[in-house]
Amino acid sequence: MEKFFKLNEKGSNVKTELIAGLTTFLAMAYILGVNPSVLADAGMDKASVFLATAISAGVASIIMGLVANYPVALASGMGVNALFAYTICGQMGFSWAAALSAVFISGVIFILISVTGVRKAIINAIPVQLKLAIGAGIGFFIAFVGLKNAGIIVASPATFVTIGNLTDPKVLLAIVGLLITIALVIKNVPAAVFVGMVITAIIGIILGFMGIAEMPTLPERFISFDFELQAFGACFSGISELFANPFQAFVVIFSFLFVDFFDTAGTLVAIGNRIGLINDKGELENAEQALVADAFGTVFGAVLGTSTVTSFVESSSGVGVGGRTGLTACTSGVCFLLAVFLSPLILSTVTNAVTAPALIVVGIMMAQQLKGIDWDDMIFAAAGFVTVIMMILMYSISNGIACGFIVYTVAMIAAGKAKEVHPTVWALMVIFVLYFATPYIM
Repeated sequence: MEKFFKLNEKGSNVKTELIAGLTTFLAMAYILGVNPSVLADAGMDKASVFLATAISAGVASIIMGLVANYPVALASGMGVNALFAYTICGQMGFSWAAALSAVFISGVIFILISVTGVRKAIINAIPVQLKLAIGAGIGFFIAFVGLKNAGIIVASPATFVTIGNLTDPKVLLAIVGLLITIALVIKNVPAAVFVGMVITAIIGIILGFMGIAEMPTLPERFISFDFELQAFGACFSGISELFANPFQAFVVIFSFLFVDFFDTAGTLVAIGNRIGLINDKGELENAEQALVADAFGTVFGAVLGTSTVTSFVESSSGVGVGGRTGLTACTSGVCFLLAVFLSPLILSTVTNAVTAPALIVVGIMMAQQLKGIDWDDMIFAAAGFVTVIMMILMYSISNGIACGFIVYTVAMIAAGKAKEVHPTVWALMVIFVLYFATPYIM
């Protein structure tokens, strides 16, 4: 282990790396309950999604550790799963098989651009503040989904949305869980989101024992050896449906690719800065290996039957307790693989009331990116605001991205800065305009 992971060179040891890996896993473990719940809204089987989520997270994390020697674990990403379920399958009407096809193709493209150097060109083409707005917008979107799933907000014919039934025990459980989770995060409790879910589930189980209906329940057995992946290989059968409309197919694939691409880059750069992986030129060491490992996770996860697998910023929790090498990621990966056997316990105790606090709190964390936007500059203020508000009101992450690009380009023209707009942004703006116009001209 010392020779392979270069533990002494990185100032670490086996014990520290194992503890860091376990810490990272606990910080990420909420995804095992949240992801099946989100993708179930797209019509997928929760048990199958759970297995795909756990296995892909385990394998991808181990590959990241072995190939890139990064202390970064991976799993099905928050935000991207909402894009999958509520925009691609919900708002756009694709089947989950077609959405898996888009995830698979985006992963293959990600591999290609990671090994050819196109990665740097794309990163440099998109304004940093637009990237921040997209990340924050996704945060607001998944928080909105959490509030909706919990029943804290409901539909209203008069005002579109309104407050839910606060006498409903499920709604009250979600609210209590949200307040507990926020308090844990403020207190800097390790794995606060996961701990919040556990506490909320325990409260729900107790209420269930007291006779309150529709609460989380304990299963008859905690461990299962039933490993049926119902969606295995479905990503190949959905390709024809995906490309029935080329413009829509492009938008769907680009949305997956864009969100995963910059989410991964942001996570790797943040952690790389913290552990000294940034060289004198400001470049991330072993970046290509890390990006390829991340892309492989997406491809592998799509084949198993889950949404985009990406590097988790929660890996910083493991780094915070001393994780410095790929042994941390490998340890987290093994934990995810062992979690496969706990599917009955997780699936029966993790309800919408339990996952909603996690969605909302993660949304709050993502929304903090808004502080990086220069709100005194109307160009970025307009593009950022439109990106965020359209994601929420159109209930579509991809539509929000498209609107943001269009407003940014128009604002730059109005400011007399058209020559400063990167050709890639021009091309994307034209494609997005055609995407919105296509239903009316065809």
